[in-house]
Amino acid sequence: MKSSVLTRYRVMAYVTAVMLLILCACMVAKYGFDTGEGLTLVVSQVHGVLYIIYLIFAFDLGSKAKWPFGKLLWVLVSGTIPTAAFFVERKVVREVEPLIADGSPATAKA
Repeated sequence: MKSSVLTRYRVMAYVTAVMLLILCACMVAKYGFDTGEGLTLVVSQVHGVLYIIYLIFAFDLGSKAKWPFGKLLWVLVSGTIPTAAFFVERKVVREVEPLIADGSPATAKA
């Protein structure tokens, strides 16, 4: 597996998690303080598009890492639970890093 697969997943995991936290703050402002309705709409749509991209990259990583269905499902759903993607991303990186093919050329030993 190439390191770019993991990098794409990591970037989208962080972006999706941050956008979800921003969306939660907007929802609190909208329903708690009756302000920011337009902002909430925009943030929710942006998060939706970014979450779809996250799903694609997470599915790609999961298929290349040969995860069982339950694990893949948990990684996919973690983008919808506030702060879960941060913790899941760290665990995924620890598990997937040993699977990454080393791109450096082999040195010959004398």
